[in-house]
Amino acid sequence: MGVTTVRLQADVEQQLEAIADKLQRSKGWVINQALSEYIEKQQREQQRWQQTLDAMESVAQGKVVDASEVHRWLSSWGTDNELDAPGK
Repeated sequence: MGVTTVRLQADVEQQLEAIADKLQRSKGWVINQALSEYIEKQQREQQRWQQTLDAMESVAQGKVVDASEVHRWLSSWGTDNELDAPGK
């Protein structure tokens, strides 16, 4: 496990200590949890951004599906005659 030194603002330090005390955990544990959640969130946002860029590229290439086809497909869900996704 690595060691990193961080300078915290006084109010952040106080809140961190309060959370750690309440959870009966160390400040290091709370910081690790918070950073892990932050990193996961950033990764999800980067994935969403890449998906958005990919979708925009598809549109620019004319790879689109008419809304009426999508509605017809969605309406078929759960029926005996469920349709394949449009554009396949």
